[in-house]
Amino acid sequence: MTIRPLGAQISHMLKDRGIDVIFGIPGVHNQEMYRGIEEAGITHVLARHEQGAGFMADGYARASNKPGVCYVITGPGVLNALTPMGQAYSDSVPVLMLASCLDEIVFEKGQLHQMRDQEGAAESVTDWSVTARTVDAVYGLIDFAFTEFATKRKRPKAIHVPIKLLEAESSMPPNAVPERNCKTDDTLVIGDIADLLQNAERPLIIAGGGCVGADEALRIVTQVTGAASFSTYAGRGVFAHDDPLHFGSNLSRAGSQVIIGQADVVFAIGTELAEVDIWRSELGHTGTFIRVDIDPEMLTSRPRTDVALCADASITLIALMDKIHREVPTKWTAAEVVQARSGWRLEIEVERPGLPLIIDTVRAAMPDNAMIYSDMTGFAYAAQDIWPMKHAGHWHHPFGFGTLGYALPASIGGAVARKDRPTVCIIGDYGLQYTIAELGTAVELGLPLAIILWDNGKLGEIENSMISAQIPPNAVIQRNPDFLALARAYGALAAQPATLSDIAPALDAAFKANVPTLIRLTPELAT
Repeated sequence: MTIRPLGAQISHMLKDRGIDVIFGIPGVHNQEMYRGIEEAGITHVLARHEQGAGFMADGYARASNKPGVCYVITGPGVLNALTPMGQAYSDSVPVLMLASCLDEIVFEKGQLHQMRDQEGAAESVTDWSVTARTVDAVYGLIDFAFTEFATKRKRPKAIHVPIKLLEAESSMPPNAVPERNCKTDDTLVIGDIADLLQNAERPLIIAGGGCVGADEALRIVTQVTGAASFSTYAGRGVFAHDDPLHFGSNLSRAGSQVIIGQADVVFAIGTELAEVDIWRSELGHTGTFIRVDIDPEMLTSRPRTDVALCADASITLIALMDKIHREVPTKWTAAEVVQARSGWRLEIEVERPGLPLIIDTVRAAMPDNAMIYSDMTGFAYAAQDIWPMKHAGHWHHPFGFGTLGYALPASIGGAVARKDRPTVCIIGDYGLQYTIAELGTAVELGLPLAIILWDNGKLGEIENSMISAQIPPNAVIQRNPDFLALARAYGALAAQPATLSDIAPALDAAFKANVPTLIRLTPELAT
């Protein structure tokens, strides 16, 4: 069939561009988008809320290294999905939101799902948000989005299609454009960076999420230069955790600023060095500062950048491997790294008594190939500093936007992308209630998802922050449901380890089940 309604053609076009899964909820305004899904051979995952659909698309994209796609309806459907779009924007995740929209809103009033500026609302949290008024514009914008996903910093896009246009008979989409990749390279600047690193007495490399996938080249460059290293939270695992000169993902800990100030050359690659990376106003560098980032905006986001290169991290690191030939050892020592990391571990144990022991127990029971999605909860905050990652890109967290409720639907998307491999959700008792309905989707799909619920019965992080600010804690304790009974009501399994030794068997059973398992952990486990 060369002629069919545009909604059906869109699904066939997406399938031709490598999309196998779409997350969404059908409605009267976007039902035409569903006409071609099965015919195109695409799996549709039915979310319980558009926010869940957006987070699932985000989680799928992070796990599959392909764009995540969600279908949403006009008006409230779009607004519900904007929180996930904001999260995908801040964390550089390729998500395409395809939404229906009203045909005309200037003259006609009182229409179903009507809002004043749907396109503008989505534009505030996406890379771009555009309304397509013709068939050719729809096809062109989809290809434009996929081209930018492959060549630029990965960020969400929103395409809005009028209802009558979705219903219109349309010709076939064009053939897929050739695959494009970012090949930015500047041999002269690469040479300058190599000279600085190989001649520095105390070179320091800070690697972020942009280095995931370039782990081997990064480790070779680090070893050859004799550099010490930090990773951001998003870059955990790009360095070997047992590297004697690796300070870990402790950029936000007290004392890291002093260490960075001791480096005569600091090489930051694939990282924004944003507030959520360092949690202070200044990085602390005093020596020569080098930045490599695929996003030109990031090259000027820190004061006094001495050498800047707008380039893909992987390509840059591969080029550096061939240029660096160090002859004299650096002045970093393994002893100072051990001392720093031991001190930071003690700080965490003082700040969160008992929690590091529980985290260590969970980590010991976790398969090395598990992919973890965490939420805004104290368990995750502490784990990001002390949990060693064997594989980069296997821990996903809502860093920049910081959305509660992210982990459950995102882990569902990740589990869909990682069939027959372990996927884990780590979430707090408050955050779980934001998106608990998506547990129904996970049960429907038969996902052996391990949901680790950290239940301290309150907004513990906010309580601590209020006390620190000398504010009497207010509205930080809530009445929780019986989470185990609630999970079972959805058709999931549930377990509550009575001792630390019960955690490993509970996790093992969860990965062997044919539905999700909620594993409730409480602070009392450490007593």
